[in-house]
Amino acid sequence: MDKPKLYKSKLQEDPYTLLRELSKARIALGNTGGSQSLKNVLQFQLDHAKARDAIYNEFEIKKIESDLKNLGLEIFKFKSKAKNREEYLKRPDLGKLLAETQIKNASGFDIIFTIVDGLSPEATLQSPKIIEALLPKLKEKYSIAISIVTNGRVAIGDEIAEKLNGKFTATFIGERPGLSSPKSLGIYTTYKPKSGTTDEKRNCISNIHSDGMSVTDAANLLEYLINESFSKKISGVSLKSDLKNHKIDHA
Repeated sequence: MDKPKLYKSKLQEDPYTLLRELSKARIALGNTGGSQSLKNVLQFQLDHAKARDAIYNEFEIKKIESDLKNLGLEIFKFKSKAKNREEYLKRPDLGKLLAETQIKNASGFDIIFTIVDGLSPEATLQSPKIIEALLPKLKEKYSIAISIVTNGRVAIGDEIAEKLNGKFTATFIGERPGLSSPKSLGIYTTYKPKSGTTDEKRNCISNIHSDGMSVTDAANLLEYLINESFSKKISGVSLKSDLKNHKIDHA
């Protein structure tokens, strides 16, 4: 004998189900009595654990180098003054400064792509894909080098570009892990970078991950920022007002 079909009344239906399907954000969680449901509590604990783990994930430098080796670009490797992960987290200022290092034969480059582990090292694995997508559009116009930095913060890209005589820096960095995006990449760009550059001189492309901005869209937007910065000789808030006129090519 077939089981009778069960139908939910309008009172039993969750009106926010569709909304939750459209976003990974923790929205409209509801409650059971005075508390959230057990399912939501457990999911929060899992997401929180993933975010904490993301900070300590291995920075896969060899994998990144392997993905970049066929691009024919010079690669420099650096460390910040933060000696380990614990010091990096407790002393953000040390992550902005290069450890003592000597750079030989740095004749100068137009663009320095700097890949930094940041707070989500695994997120940086997307960086070579973006650089590879960009290179055919840039290599005829600009000289390009790559640097890879352990235990770094955004500002360390400015000091590196200064030491390598770079005119423009794009710092690829693992963003602070969120409950819905533990592997999100950010890119910070600066024209005429130098030590002590402040944040209003930078442009930012953020939330590059599987449920956020795609690698293709990030590459297109970065290409725009590079060309505009060199054309107008500016970056940061001076350039930001023009971004509203930029349409990402999804082709």
